[in-house]
Amino acid sequence: MKMKHYHRMATTIQKTWRGFYTRKYVSNYYSRKRYLEGLKIKNEIMLNELEEYAEQQEQMTEIKKDIDQKKKLDTFSRKNHYLLSTVVQPGVFNSPYKPYPDEMEFHLRNAKMDSPSPHPPKKSKDKIFDPSWRRYDLPKPEVLPPVNGKPQGPFRDPREVQQQRYKPFQPTLRVESNYYSLDEAREKMKQEEWVNRLIDIKFQPSKRKTYAYEPLLHSTSSFGHLPYGTSYFRHEYPDKWLFGSSEKFRTVVPPIPVFEKLNDTYTEG
Repeated sequence: MKMKHYHRMATTIQKTWRGFYTRKYVSNYYSRKRYLEGLKIKNEIMLNELEEYAEQQEQMTEIKKDIDQKKKLDTFSRKNHYLLSTVVQPGVFNSPYKPYPDEMEFHLRNAKMDSPSPHPPKKSKDKIFDPSWRRYDLPKPEVLPPVNGKPQGPFRDPREVQQQRYKPFQPTLRVESNYYSLDEAREKMKQEEWVNRLIDIKFQPSKRKTYAYEPLLHSTSSFGHLPYGTSYFRHEYPDKWLFGSSEKFRTVVPPIPVFEKLNDTYTEG
């Protein structure tokens, strides 16, 4: 009984302590309220700063766009300054049918032409090198000065280096082979055949083999062959027509006189 009582009292103490710890350190209402109020104020400040930054960026973009547009307009005015109006002849942008000239006319008037850039002086072609280089005029030493110190090695054998430098030409198989090797091989084979054969004319038998005639099934059938192409393919039989030469079809359209004279005045093709 005592142990149960102790466990129950420990549970009560733990619940009370945990609730106090949670309310004070984990989910403190007043501290959370102060934090949210400060966060709200900070958000408002950030939003105001972002709005100011966005307005500043828009202004910078508009200023840059205006500068680019002005540069393009100035370039166009300098290139097309010949379209400006004169006292005698009105220009393209100054129509006589309008009460006032176009805005481009004033831009052409205010355009400032670029001054011609000076060309660099041409170099004389008589001298190959630059005359400012005076070292060409210095006397050259006849003998090179001696090399101080021993050169570092190790070095390869001079014979091996010379052999590598002057090694013989090693052509490929295609370069080494003769271009007419195939024709020469054929000619050589013909000569060998001509030498090895016994007679010039091949042996021909005196008896000639005869082959039995095999009649066609189409022409030797007991039922007879078909008359296609022999009896009625190239001839006409008007008496076997459904309508004879006297009886013609009844035409709805009146006949053409030229076609009526076909068998009388024209020959059949």
